[in-house]
Amino acid sequence: MMFSRRSLLGLVTALALAVPFVPAARADDAPLLVFAAASLKESVTGLAAAYEKETGKKVQVSFAASGPLAKQIEAGAPADVFISANTKWMTYLSEKGMTDKTTEEPLLGNSLVLVAPADSTLEPVTIASGFDLAGLLGDGHLAIGEMTSVPAGTYGKAALENLGVFDSVKDKLAQAQSVRAALALVGRGEAPLGIVYATDAAADPQVKVVGTFPEGSYPAIIYPIAVMAESKNPDAKAFVAFLKSSAAAGVFTAAGFTVVNAPSTN
Repeated sequence: MMFSRRSLLGLVTALALAVPFVPAARADDAPLLVFAAASLKESVTGLAAAYEKETGKKVQVSFAASGPLAKQIEAGAPADVFISANTKWMTYLSEKGMTDKTTEEPLLGNSLVLVAPADSTLEPVTIASGFDLAGLLGDGHLAIGEMTSVPAGTYGKAALENLGVFDSVKDKLAQAQSVRAALALVGRGEAPLGIVYATDAAADPQVKVVGTFPEGSYPAIIYPIAVMAESKNPDAKAFVAFLKSSAAAGVFTAAGFTVVNAPSTN
């Protein structure tokens, strides 16, 4: 069937009128994208849900080791907020001009522990200079985060070096892509021991703490937070403020974190 120019124009006009106009999504309709260290999974997931319920704003959280997350942001991933498990990776982005420097600040602290499978017969260990970690491992491996990109692995290596036992176990390391991956190796019984954060151990019933690394054997564990310089989401700073609230502090403290500059509850 042939259409005249006039009839074809009429058909196109009719179709256009029949299809409802869908406006492009506004910036404030987009979910807030948060990149957070893997060790924050339970706490930040719960807090994001609470923020959504309170404000009606959608929050999407991506959890992984801090190093890979920082590299993804550097490569163009559209994160609005970044929470690192150490200052190294926040500084890495800050020095490249990728953070809003006015929003950079320490949020949380943590500590390092030695864990074993929950059904392990290993008795509590006193972790001190020269302790026999190699003997405790036997023929097994020590689960630890990858020591250059996973903050828990970096802290763990520093502790082992400062205690003078790194050389005795350096050939027995099972380096994992995140602290949670290291935790899982122990929980599944694939490694007899692992170094993780105290908060990770508390979150997993498949492991038990057999020792705590002494303060001073590793650098202070600080979780900094910042809004990204390229973020256009108007809720980014509001979400950061929410994570610094007394309600959020209670959640973090219950999970075993220390809260830097905790707000007064009075």
